[in-house]
Amino acid sequence: MITSRRLFLRSAGAGAVAGMAARPLTDFSSAATFKQDDGLVRLDNNENAYGPSKKVLDAIHSSVGCVNRYPLMEPNSLTERIADLHGRKPEQILLGCGSTDILRMAAFAFLGKGKQLIQASPTFEAIEDYARSASSEVISVGLTLTFSHDLDGMQARAGSLTTLVYICNPNNPTASLTPRKDLEDFIAKLPASTFVVIDEAYHHYAGQSGMYASFIDHPLDNERVIVTRTFSEVYGLAGMRLGYAMASPNTVQKMRQFASQDNINTVVIQAALAALEDTESVNDSIRRNMDDRQEFFNQAMARALKPIDSHANFVMMNTFHPAEEVIQHFHENKILIGRSFSPMRTYIRISLGRPEEMQRFWQAWDMLPYPKHTMHH
Repeated sequence: MITSRRLFLRSAGAGAVAGMAARPLTDFSSAATFKQDDGLVRLDNNENAYGPSKKVLDAIHSSVGCVNRYPLMEPNSLTERIADLHGRKPEQILLGCGSTDILRMAAFAFLGKGKQLIQASPTFEAIEDYARSASSEVISVGLTLTFSHDLDGMQARAGSLTTLVYICNPNNPTASLTPRKDLEDFIAKLPASTFVVIDEAYHHYAGQSGMYASFIDHPLDNERVIVTRTFSEVYGLAGMRLGYAMASPNTVQKMRQFASQDNINTVVIQAALAALEDTESVNDSIRRNMDDRQEFFNQAMARALKPIDSHANFVMMNTFHPAEEVIQHFHENKILIGRSFSPMRTYIRISLGRPEEMQRFWQAWDMLPYPKHTMHH
């Protein structure tokens, strides 16, 4: 993934600069500009299959002429805009090269030799990798039968050495929720020295309910809570790498010590500013995801399948067969789906694509060489 992103930025940047004079702005009016023509259907990385909005693409095009300059003051303008959006102070915002960069900063700021990270299993694995590189112990606690975080189990493992807890909500790869009230009770019981990262990468897709509430929109008065967001999902900017954290000024300052200098590029700053203003397109993207997700469940029900209830832009489903074999079947049909996730070795994760892509997915599903009556609950 890292290599492909670099190649994308390099080719997009160089090509755009070379052709600026000859190519009109309307060349960037469609997300199809960024589609890859290798024949593969990509349902593997939870990306926004529709890409960024036209206003964001216009901002990307307009900012390409400045890529020879270092971003000096631009990050401040984005930080201020994000703070204003959430009714917070700029010193509570920390930008990163994707939210994975924020997770790296948190791991290096609050972990180290002799310290512990507690997380769910399975969950998004980046912070585990960073914790191990910081010589920390990683404790993984399995999900409950309803695929929420086993907070009682995590609480039982927390002690004086536990300095960081990671909560991905909605969780990746299961797209499941852990109730807000349960999380509040859990955080209140943790040792005073324990910080909590709440990863809200899929917040926009979760919807509003008594079960879910963002820790940014409805914060806790707790200096130990760090909330992360990303521009990769609903804004369609996964390839440009931008995320941010919101926390207390003291917590942000501890993490900022581990930030790379100039880690936010000029083009993505302008894209993000445009994305934050384009609320209509964000709402359209949310509605489109709801429709695509509902259609997935309609197709699953028609086949007597029962996926895990999804609150994100992907779905996880039990095949009752080794996931690696199912993944290989789809790959042979030029469809990429998520990898196998331990310990859920018979489950597959499918990112929601465009209708024509999902049609190809179900066509390939129907070609699986397994008796279909063994593939449902």
